[in-house]
Amino acid sequence: MKSGYTLPVFAIAAAKAAILAIQRKNATSIDLDLLESRSGEVEIIQSAIIDENTALAIAVSDPGDNLDLTAGTPVWALVKLEPLGTKRIVLEAGEGLGRTASGEPAIYQLARDLAEVNLLPLLPEHLTARIRFVLPEGKALAKRTSNAAFGILEGLSLLGTSAISKPLSVEDKLEEFRVDLRSKAEKSHEIAFYIGANGYQVAQNLGFLNSQLVQTANWVGAMLVEAALLGVTSITLVGYHGKLLKLAGGIFNTSSHLADARVDILVRAAVHENLPIALIQEIERSPTAESVHKLLIKHGCDRVIFQYLTEQITQRATAYVQKYTDRKIEIKTILCDRLGQLVV
Repeated sequence: MKSGYTLPVFAIAAAKAAILAIQRKNATSIDLDLLESRSGEVEIIQSAIIDENTALAIAVSDPGDNLDLTAGTPVWALVKLEPLGTKRIVLEAGEGLGRTASGEPAIYQLARDLAEVNLLPLLPEHLTARIRFVLPEGKALAKRTSNAAFGILEGLSLLGTSAISKPLSVEDKLEEFRVDLRSKAEKSHEIAFYIGANGYQVAQNLGFLNSQLVQTANWVGAMLVEAALLGVTSITLVGYHGKLLKLAGGIFNTSSHLADARVDILVRAAVHENLPIALIQEIERSPTAESVHKLLIKHGCDRVIFQYLTEQITQRATAYVQKYTDRKIEIKTILCDRLGQLVV
């Protein structure tokens, strides 16, 4: 099975090709420093000089043998070199590249790191590169994703935790997360476990460095035990409440294929907090954790319920680690909604 690259790689490759075109160095392929993934080469299908300071280049996304909607989609980079401003590189969202709910371009840290490493050396010190990324198929593809639910509007995002897109089995993915944890536990005894893109962004906003962020997907329990055995002393769990609240019910593999008692857990929390019986019955009839959250907000009791659940998750997670290890570890829990907003 063939590996490929994540979308930020093709965006930065196109930007590099456009800068080279302005410098009259046309390239049909671009060599990139891929940071922890070493180096790579990306084909450029077209580049064009628009004027003496502006050029456009196009790469085509190839994520390898993965089920990825972006496979085969063109990625444009329009680069304009202008007098030096406050930044050497300015990254902008053009058509098809999404924006966050606050209006910021959906261009995340990996893309910015790749830009700094690969583009800055090409720029004269007196110039700024203003780079606008365009994904002509981005809006159409975004409708087939859950981007909007996670606060990415009007298109796709340049998001990724690694430059390489690897086709992995379920077992391979768990092992990849464990390898990542082992590497980061060597550098810091304070780690943040995140679930999903919104958990990643919330953890970054809380001040965690990339060297402290570890993805767990559904294997929260296994990763907690592994962290304790590696000598990690502090874990912060960060993610969508609809996933992490399962831990409050003692479910430490959060895959819905194994167990899904989210509404039952919310009912128990409502009983514990002495909510009116009519409201508890309405919660019990709700189809999803998301609908329960909206119902609790409507009745003004969301914060007390999720504060209770946060405490339960922390207590259950601490007990889980103690059950399987003799290590002491401090655990904190941060719950957010689908838009990345904290719920307590």
